[in-house]
Amino acid sequence: MNLLFAAVIGVLFGAGVLLLLKPDLFRVVAGLVLISNAANLTLMASGLTVGRAPIQPAEGAEPVSDPLVQAMTLTALVIGFAVTAVLLALSYGVYRSRHSVDLDELSRQEAEEAAAEEARERAHDEERELEAADDQARRHDEALR
Repeated sequence: MNLLFAAVIGVLFGAGVLLLLKPDLFRVVAGLVLISNAANLTLMASGLTVGRAPIQPAEGAEPVSDPLVQAMTLTALVIGFAVTAVLLALSYGVYRSRHSVDLDELSRQEAEEAAAEEARERAHDEERELEAADDQARRHDEALR
């Protein structure tokens, strides 16, 4: 049974890493979800003990299942769902604003916008320098009169 868990965990983790390497924002989110589920399954498999329910008062000498592993996994699942919802909302917002989810295309758009902004700032600085030179020439002419 442990070998089966290890194989499933390995496949989930490998598929998640493969999806993380794709240049698509939604596939990256799906890869993170798969890796998160692989981690949760690892946590459950590591604490897998067969025993009776951990309800007090304890009767008999039978081993008791550890409820902490299940509680930690449930907490990790809830946090994972919340993170997935936030990532999907952010991805959808990027799609609506940029009309693309391709990471390479998004990088190109960001670089083009940065270059355009730098050109605007450079033109604005040159305009201010010309205005400052004109003001200085006007003051010089007024001082000579």
